[in-house]
Amino acid sequence: MKQLNFAKGKRGEQEAISYLKKQGYKILDTNFSCPLGEIDIVAMHKGFLVIVEVKARSSVLFGRPSEAVDEFKQHKLIDLALTYQVAKGLQDMPLRFDVVEILDGSINLIPNAFGW
Repeated sequence: MKQLNFAKGKRGEQEAISYLKKQGYKILDTNFSCPLGEIDIVAMHKGFLVIVEVKARSSVLFGRPSEAVDEFKQHKLIDLALTYQVAKGLQDMPLRFDVVEILDGSINLIPNAFGW
């Protein structure tokens, strides 16, 4: 089951990357990993360094995909973003956090999904 979810997640990330490019995002990194965890997608968009979390589900049985980006996940993404900025020398870039939810093949982009 875990292998199936991993494949679905990677497929969802590829769909999100394609969609984001069409929306004018410049993809800088994918699957940036450090001891704190992983960022799905890092992009530039309209002067912002954008941290993108991708959530894919096949149904709403357990809620909308974006609902999985709870307060705990948000704090983790903020820590990851700050680590990324230091690692890449981008501390002066304004940050934004977007969520891409993929639900049964439909893509919904939520720009500035949460603040910090």
